[in-house]
Amino acid sequence: MYRFGEKKIKSVAILSLAGLQSRPLARIDFREDGMEKKNPRKTGVGRRGFLSGSSLLLTGALLGASEEMPAKAEQTRIPPSATPQDKDSLFADLVAANRILADQGVVDGYGHVSVLHPTNPDHFYISRWLAPDLVTENDIVELDLNCIPVTGDKRRLYSERFIHSEIYKVRPDVKSIVHTHAPTVVLMGVCGEPLLPIYHMTGFIGAGLPIFDIRKSFGMTNMLITDGARGKALAQTLGDHSGALMRGHGGVTVGSSLSHSVGRSVYLKIDAEMQVQVLGKKIEFLTPEEARLAEAGNQDFPKDWDLWKRKVMGKA
Repeated sequence: MYRFGEKKIKSVAILSLAGLQSRPLARIDFREDGMEKKNPRKTGVGRRGFLSGSSLLLTGALLGASEEMPAKAEQTRIPPSATPQDKDSLFADLVAANRILADQGVVDGYGHVSVLHPTNPDHFYISRWLAPDLVTENDIVELDLNCIPVTGDKRRLYSERFIHSEIYKVRPDVKSIVHTHAPTVVLMGVCGEPLLPIYHMTGFIGAGLPIFDIRKSFGMTNMLITDGARGKALAQTLGDHSGALMRGHGGVTVGSSLSHSVGRSVYLKIDAEMQVQVLGKKIEFLTPEEARLAEAGNQDFPKDWDLWKRKVMGKA
């Protein structure tokens, strides 16, 4: 098993159940992906339902003697999605997404979610300036990538809509974006410990997420992404990753669909909650290869999406 605590993970041997032959694992440097060169402390707890204080049980088993695949510290881009969704159902899902994020504690009165236009990659949909839990289909506006309403809508817009436009400009694989204000995600962006995947539902975190520090690029600010230049800087920090933390602010997650970006934002929050509860303690995080394999089975979070959507759409 991998253990953290040194700048590089030393080679260890895995015993093959087939022939009891030892084979060394490749050396992996977990300082990649724009993360600061710090020693990750081992931390963690259980899933959302176990956050009241139950301890996390870690078990591991090596089954079979399959060939080791090289771990990739760098995130991979999202594969193309299927047939475009019609506008009416897309609007209904965007309303549901807003309410799910509020119900799951990913956003409060602030934060937002967007989805790319199904046939025009230069346009996206997002709510007007409104608390996410109050969004209805009539509140959705269509913006171009300069964040201008294409229908001439004069209603007030989110000041941080540039988070979405600038990421869509450089990530054609991304179809939906969530901006979270979850308190534990904020904390993981300032505590000096890298946020790492604790369990299989957070494999999308990979070898860690980059942290966007607005001060490094723009000096003293109000911390908000209120223009294209700031949005572009955030998008550059995000790179090919599934998300990024924003120092003193929150974070973003991206996905191939609304359910994908929303699911990632919920589990990003859960992972941060688990890690925050045991900061300074020892834990074995998922290795990049374990994270990659786990993420392969969590595309779009369909069971979660159906459950969350049924719960929140009962609201008036």
